[in-house]
Amino acid sequence: MRVAIAGAGAVGRSIAQELIANTHQVLLIDKDPGSIKPDRVPDAEWLLADACEMSSLEEARLQQCDVVIAATGDDKVNLVASLLAKTEFGVPRTVARVNHPNNEWLFTEAWGVDVSVSTPRIMSALVEEAVTVGDLVRLFEFRQGNANLVEMTLPADSPYVGKPAGLIPFPENCALVTILRDRQVYTPSAEQPVEAGDELLFVIPAEAEEELESLLAPTEHH
Repeated sequence: MRVAIAGAGAVGRSIAQELIANTHQVLLIDKDPGSIKPDRVPDAEWLLADACEMSSLEEARLQQCDVVIAATGDDKVNLVASLLAKTEFGVPRTVARVNHPNNEWLFTEAWGVDVSVSTPRIMSALVEEAVTVGDLVRLFEFRQGNANLVEMTLPADSPYVGKPAGLIPFPENCALVTILRDRQVYTPSAEQPVEAGDELLFVIPAEAEEELESLLAPTEHH
């Protein structure tokens, strides 16, 4: 897969390293000469250019990319780069970084954004996830699928502690995707029992979150 990343700062470079480790082709684009550091990610292509300029994106051959990631520290740049990638170059998938939570509402398909990643929101969700038991924590929103990735640490007084996952009457269209226990990742099967303290990760429609939380956690947790 060929991926272009607008923004070659620490965030862009770390994404590039991960993608290259997974055998993808990566192009890093940045207009700041100080950010062009090929020695940091030697297996990436590098382009000194403005990701908001059509001529730059033509030089980057964006139409040949499967994914464009707008990862700069400037929300305006990330929106414009996503919009141009989607509308002018027909890139199948765009991912945009949201730096300021007040701007989240802009990062929609209207601006060419398929997936938005809000760094402050993820950080606050991870803090919540680390300290809450028995409450549902939303980690990620899948915009196209109208579903969310959510986490719950199963409380000891849940009625389903010790019960096989297949016997839990989860809400419709709710999928238990992973059980994290004792630093191990378990792929849930119908026979796999859930235990107190398990971190359960679900993909679930937003409207079913409250039903799931009520199902798994006694009322005193809410």
